[in-house]
Amino acid sequence: MRKHSVRSPVRHLWDWSKAMATSAGALHSAPAPLRVVEEEAGVWLARDEVAMGTAIRVELWCEDAARGNRAIDAVMAEMHRIDRTMSPHKADSELSRINRDAANEPVALSNEMFLLLVQAQRFSQFSNGAFDITYASAGCLYDYREGVAPTAAALAQGRAAIGWRNLELDARTRSVRFARPGMRIDLGGFAKGHAVDNAAAILMRHGIHHAHVAAGGDSRVIGDKRGRPWTIGVRDPRCADGLAALLPLEDTAISTSGDYERFFEKNGVRHHHIVDPATGASPSAVRSVTVLAPDGLTCEALSKTVFVLGALRGMELVESVEGVDAIVVDAAGELHFS
Repeated sequence: MRKHSVRSPVRHLWDWSKAMATSAGALHSAPAPLRVVEEEAGVWLARDEVAMGTAIRVELWCEDAARGNRAIDAVMAEMHRIDRTMSPHKADSELSRINRDAANEPVALSNEMFLLLVQAQRFSQFSNGAFDITYASAGCLYDYREGVAPTAAALAQGRAAIGWRNLELDARTRSVRFARPGMRIDLGGFAKGHAVDNAAAILMRHGIHHAHVAAGGDSRVIGDKRGRPWTIGVRDPRCADGLAALLPLEDTAISTSGDYERFFEKNGVRHHHIVDPATGASPSAVRSVTVLAPDGLTCEALSKTVFVLGALRGMELVESVEGVDAIVVDAAGELHFS
């Protein structure tokens, strides 16, 4: 693909993720059966659970099985902790408290949440609003399970509440306030990337040097797979069993956003979970976006941003950031590579 020259207002977006790694809490639920594959000098361990509304998988190699199990326990505990904190569906989560109270008064935040919201604002500025967590002001009006889209009047009202500049953060009091009535935020474009970054930090603290951790379409790989790269497939957006690309990876993060994850079709229009903040509707020019970067937070945010911008403008943005690459499948099924 032709290279584009675009001046970027930010550099090294992934540096912020280093400030957000947190320690694991207590294990939320009993682990699924562990798969063990023995090798001469150690053991491969793998476990699957469900958290944050998606499949969580950890696969790692360790010289000692007990230490490897403790590392997986810690990762799964962290995934459930983030789910309890950032779920918009749990009434007692920190995110739900923000959405319930911030239009009426400033809401005090945990350090972790404050840093995430600061970074969200920076991504919004960097993308000229293509990334905007206040999209939820309109996004919450769609019911993907029941296949219900908002009326034109309801969508217009929700769209009027969108605007990242009206998300007011106060560093002195470490609080947030909504400057518009009806505003809501959602960390769906951030939380899983943040979770896999924290998981990678936990694994490395446990002395794990070969691992793959995934939360739905967001992954981090640590090291290689004992002499060969990890192989991550990019799904064909219109064929659940097909692959659009197969990527050999080492020490990187990858995030795929697709219009096939949560969607319904009505009157010939596909309504999916990725919402353009400018319109309150789902973008239709792209089927999937895969981004590779040094950290999961950057990957997930940029995959959503590129999806909204489309292949051409999205690739221009990607190519303006050092160390980031992308694969886009457009509405015609054609692949675009940075």
